[in-house]
Amino acid sequence: MIKNFEEYLKEGIVNKITPDKERAKNLFIDSERKMKVLGRQIEKLGIDKELANEYILLCYDTLMLIIRAKMLLKGLNASGIGAHEAEVSYSKDLGFSEKEIKFLDQMRYFRNGMLYYGTILDKEYAEKVISFTKENYIKLKKLLDW
Repeated sequence: MIKNFEEYLKEGIVNKITPDKERAKNLFIDSERKMKVLGRQIEKLGIDKELANEYILLCYDTLMLIIRAKMLLKGLNASGIGAHEAEVSYSKDLGFSEKEIKFLDQMRYFRNGMLYYGTILDKEYAEKVISFTKENYIKLKKLLDW
């Protein structure tokens, strides 16, 4: 279960830093690149079982990069054990609903499973993740105040 964002600050997982607009912009550019790659791959290769994990990883990275960018603009940086959970928790401050936060946390959980335990996910879940990513990428992009 994801804790309240303030707890991550108290635990030192999230630190207050000088806002870093340049680093935030670079992360945003990388998230845009990943979003374009996702679109091109889906257009050329479609969505199937063999590509499900790849798309899910790409979607997770795309969303987390833009959440990190927003945090950096606000002078916040998460690092170490629990950093990804803290970034998911921060999504509440960005207007994500409880349902969306749970789904993003599920993506985080499955990402770890894929990277460290060989978890294989299916086409149907990949389709849900892709839809969630497209919808929330647009929402997150609008929140960046350059």
